[in-house]
Amino acid sequence: MIHELQVRILPEEAANEQSLKRVASHETGADLQDIKAVRVLKRSIDARQRTIYINLLLRIFVNEEPEELEYIPTEYKDVSAGRPVIVVGAGPGGLFAALRLIELGLRPIVLERGKNVRDRKKDIALISREHTVNPESNYCFGEGGAGAFSDGKLYTRSKKRGSVEKILNVFCQHGASPTILSDAHPHIGTDKLPQVIENMRLQILKSGGEIHFETRVDSFIVNSNILEGVETNTGKSFFGPIILATGHSARDIYSYLHQQKIQVEAKGTALGVRLEHPQELIDSIQYHRKGSRGEYLPAAEYSFVTQVEKRGVYSFCMCPGGFVVPAASGPCQVVVNGMSPSNRGSKWANAGIVVEVHPEDFPEYAQYGELAMMKFQEWLEEQAWINGGKQQIAPAQRMSDFVFHRTSADLPVSSYSPGLTISPLDVWLPSFISSRLREGLRHFGRSSNGFLSNEAQLIGVETRTSSPVRILRDKETFQHVTLKGLYPCGEGAGYAGGIVSAAIDGERCAEALSQTFI
Repeated sequence: MIHELQVRILPEEAANEQSLKRVASHETGADLQDIKAVRVLKRSIDARQRTIYINLLLRIFVNEEPEELEYIPTEYKDVSAGRPVIVVGAGPGGLFAALRLIELGLRPIVLERGKNVRDRKKDIALISREHTVNPESNYCFGEGGAGAFSDGKLYTRSKKRGSVEKILNVFCQHGASPTILSDAHPHIGTDKLPQVIENMRLQILKSGGEIHFETRVDSFIVNSNILEGVETNTGKSFFGPIILATGHSARDIYSYLHQQKIQVEAKGTALGVRLEHPQELIDSIQYHRKGSRGEYLPAAEYSFVTQVEKRGVYSFCMCPGGFVVPAASGPCQVVVNGMSPSNRGSKWANAGIVVEVHPEDFPEYAQYGELAMMKFQEWLEEQAWINGGKQQIAPAQRMSDFVFHRTSADLPVSSYSPGLTISPLDVWLPSFISSRLREGLRHFGRSSNGFLSNEAQLIGVETRTSSPVRILRDKETFQHVTLKGLYPCGEGAGYAGGIVSAAIDGERCAEALSQTFI
């Protein structure tokens, strides 16, 4: 017999399957020895009061063995003889587009400008050690995209766009822990995600698809307003309809589209800093206790949002037990991001604190037309590079010092491995960003006692929250509004924001393409 049971229990009662069996026995009256397994269907933490509870939806197997798999597998066909489709980019949008194409009987040919996910690690290490950024292999470019080395969080609000559950099940099928199916804020972790990505690659190859690394698309092959293929830096051309899933940092693609008069538009984004606290301080605030959070509670998270002068100010990509990382994708720029390993075990917590920005906020960039936001983004990253000493050292300031207009005398120890230098951020941050940041941080400090602290520091700059450009596409066919055969996809096209929403958009693009080209 199978029961489903909603319970609200203490963290130590939710610690493992054996303790959950005892809870299930007590709640259902079934003998403990008759309970063969307990599966967690949903899990969330209720930390609103001093006594913290775990909310669980359980599936209890009484005198019955559970199903072998905890996830729903997808069947992938042999498409070696299928019609080819070019997928540009091997981030979540591109990988999930490729896998969905295989389901639909089409043969994906994936072109990725960067290296495979394992080889990327060597180039990423050089950013910290030698302050050298490989413009083709970094935190943004390479197999897995920006998400591969920036935390692996799978939380999304875009549930109306497609099946989040399908995406999570595909991740599980390729090696992610089934706990992502039940957690309120699922997370794979930067230490686990590369293997999952490799397994996706192997599935694409096993099914007859192709993947070409270090192959950058440099131009399109267009005939009578139909995109027939692409030319690459390797000298090889590839032919077929194109799913363009290049990610939010492929500025050369945006410039090429603009130059070729392929319609794009400037898009609002969010810019700011990365805020780093001691994790123990965030734990004490969120869990209402001093000292250690204990062995049964995970590293605490937070989420803040407010409005300042008609612009949103909010926390973004919160990484409990994580690290601040250098995310530049080219020379003369400093960009920061955050990531967490699967155990979220570091002594720091970090999050982007960003301000909503629109092209009208900086009219002096209007000369760049549709690329205005991108050009402003580039300028801000160059200012961080200059104020960091023209290396990957990042400019930083203690949190309270920034809010109360003080120059920091020193900085706390940081997880940011290239190093920090003291910098009064509002000297070089535009006032329409710094003034809103300051007021937003004041507001967050008022709503969460202890959050506004000089134990925390602001590290500049956080600029890659989303694409600064939208590549226009038809709402029904998903094709570009004027160039047939081009399917702008995912975060880089301006239609997603994060791993799951990009993956969903990849699947939708594949489905739309199949309606036209099968």
